[in-house]
Amino acid sequence: MRALDLLNDRITRCTRCPRLVAHREAIARSKRRQFHDWTYWGRPVPGFGDPDARLFVVGLAPAAHGGNRTGRVFTGDRSGDWLYEALHRFGFANQPHSTHRDDGLRLTDCYVAAVVRCAPPDNKPRPEEFGACRPYVLEELRQLRKLRVVVALGKIAFDQYLNACRELGHPVPSPAPRFAHGAQYRFSWGVTLIGSYHPSQQNTFTRKLTRPMFHAVFKRASALLKGDSGVAG
Repeated sequence: MRALDLLNDRITRCTRCPRLVAHREAIARSKRRQFHDWTYWGRPVPGFGDPDARLFVVGLAPAAHGGNRTGRVFTGDRSGDWLYEALHRFGFANQPHSTHRDDGLRLTDCYVAAVVRCAPPDNKPRPEEFGACRPYVLEELRQLRKLRVVVALGKIAFDQYLNACRELGHPVPSPAPRFAHGAQYRFSWGVTLIGSYHPSQQNTFTRKLTRPMFHAVFKRASALLKGDSGVAG
């Protein structure tokens, strides 16, 4: 069994954070009316994608009625609709939609994960919960040996990725890179980090994030991987 499969098995059995365990399981029991016929996943949500990926997409945490329902990261909610449509458009996914774990979705050259693996109350993990989940991010980064580009969806994911890099012993510049939509940083260890607003409804409904803005991030990631800007591909 691949190391990432073993890691994902450990993630799905994690009970490190009592508050998150209680919340994810309560949501799975109560459900949302439109999903009354679903058996919710109700467990930590592992990463998903190509173990040989050069692109790593990292978000905050599973949605209560998205990943916490379906068991796959960014699956079954509006954020996932935006993400997988963009990945498909630029050749990283075989289809533009992600509705459930057995919908046939496959990723090529891309791996998707979150910095916290359980749906948190009010979508706000606590500092100790980020810390409890960080070993899983660290292990993903160790196992994804071909990574060249990281797209961080939102400031929290951006900052948490940098924290993970520090723990891995990478020389993160000081002052630290600052998050902005479209911000791009090339690091000495051969990875380029790109910031993007998170495709949450809060951002997309208010048009803080538009489709062209979001597509531009993944167009740039694709170009970097093709060597257009000096990243080995």
